[in-house]
Amino acid sequence: MIIDRIEAFPLAIPFGAGAALPGPGRPPGVSSLLVRVTTDEGHEGWGEAFGFEATPVTRRALDDLVAPLCAGQDAAQAGPLTLAVQKKLHVFGRGGAVMHALSAVDTALWDIAGKAAGAPLHRLLGEGGHPDLACYASLDPYGEPAAVRAGVRQALGAGFTHVKLHEREPAAARAAREEAGPGTGLMLDVNCPWTWAEARARAWELRDLRLKWLEEPLWPPENYDGLASLRAACDIPLAAGENVAAPLDFRRLMGAGAVDFVQPSPAKMGGVTELLKVFQVAAAHGVTVMPHTFYHGPGLLAAVHATAALGTADSMIEWRYTDLQARVYGEAVLPGDGRIQVPQGPGLGADPDPEVLRRYRAA
Repeated sequence: MIIDRIEAFPLAIPFGAGAALPGPGRPPGVSSLLVRVTTDEGHEGWGEAFGFEATPVTRRALDDLVAPLCAGQDAAQAGPLTLAVQKKLHVFGRGGAVMHALSAVDTALWDIAGKAAGAPLHRLLGEGGHPDLACYASLDPYGEPAAVRAGVRQALGAGFTHVKLHEREPAAARAAREEAGPGTGLMLDVNCPWTWAEARARAWELRDLRLKWLEEPLWPPENYDGLASLRAACDIPLAAGENVAAPLDFRRLMGAGAVDFVQPSPAKMGGVTELLKVFQVAAAHGVTVMPHTFYHGPGLLAAVHATAALGTADSMIEWRYTDLQARVYGEAVLPGDGRIQVPQGPGLGADPDPEVLRRYRAA
């Protein structure tokens, strides 16, 4: 099978009327970049590149750098091909838009591999046959405690038993715990804002909230030794990995004893090929993999299949709990009662809804 065509599908889907409103300055909706790879034999695979507000930059990296190197190559050689492209383009950095674009192509090639074999992706990756997986509601940043309460209330009403916040102020986290009650798993993602001393002080303030984890508390995010010392100094488990790109850096993160939970992002760090390596390293270090999937497309399904095959009983899938006017897979991929079904169709098990692609395709 030869790669014949690589196409970008930038999407912009507005928030729905029922969304708990995030704080001021929020975007009008969710931007994403899907990628379709077609072979000379007619197989189609779908991938997803992390883009958000930088989607045009990632698309440029795909069209100008990544796609020309992949066109005409063997679609059945995802690992060797993506490694060759990484070596060719490493002068542009080991992360960022170039790697995000390559992540989408790699995932699409694994989708093609499963479709060509007539098997769901998780069957190609291992013996795991879990019909469904635990997932948690990952909320948008709201800022105001009242809005945080509303978001938590909606998530609990939808059947989730674990909720993740994207907040930085203790008052917002405290409001969430009060709303959720003591029996709900509560996580807090602060997106790399603090010095070590600031993070230690905030962890002290948050200690009574019984967080399942505190996510990415330090700036810069690659301060793995700082994370390790913070982990030793506070009573809250730590999580990180969304901003890690290379397998060697994941080894450094976990080798430093910096995290209790590692969070590789399939749409950022190289797609399925590199995601599999993180599961292997995590198993060797006794660290639980909690994939970062703050998106709804093929990157999400890639994480679902990999976790079904290689995850532990403690692994969970991140579900971006946001009311949108439409979703990439329509009604085909939706969690229920805090669990998400593992697709059993060939490849990723679902293709994007053509009507959603048509209606919400961005320029």
